[in-house]
Amino acid sequence: MKTIKLMHAKLHRVRVTEAKRDYVGSVTIDSQLLEEVGMLPLEEVEIVNINNGNRWSTYVLPGEPGAGQICPNGGGALLCEEGDILVIWANEQRDRAEVLRTGHQAMVVLADEQNRPQKVFAQTLIPHQDSVEFHCEHSRDENLEEFKYKIMAVN
Repeated sequence: MKTIKLMHAKLHRVRVTEAKRDYVGSVTIDSQLLEEVGMLPLEEVEIVNINNGNRWSTYVLPGEPGAGQICPNGGGALLCEEGDILVIWANEQRDRAEVLRTGHQAMVVLADEQNRPQKVFAQTLIPHQDSVEFHCEHSRDENLEEFKYKIMAVN
């Protein structure tokens, strides 16, 4: 069995609301955002700071629902400043053959400046013969367009 790591949840362009260095680590995220994409408390996440390129991994703590909180804690607080734009995503291990048979779906939230969901959409791998097709709903000029890319599976 070959396993592959696939993104299953992403918070795109969320803004740092505060950074707490003197904390035991983690990132505190508005629990409404977590629910939208299916991230769990204590789940490991990867983070990239769009403003300065810093990257780190940590785990999630749930914040107050609807408050828009994005708060890197501990060492992660040293890698960002209030107002910085982050991308936060979670991966999962999947059996490659199963993905080719059944597909895969990842949920994405595109956030506004107050960390409210501006758009929520799925990025999906759909089985197609010996390959998968990548489907993504993407916002452009307030219209949803669907982009499809065929990715050939190498067995």
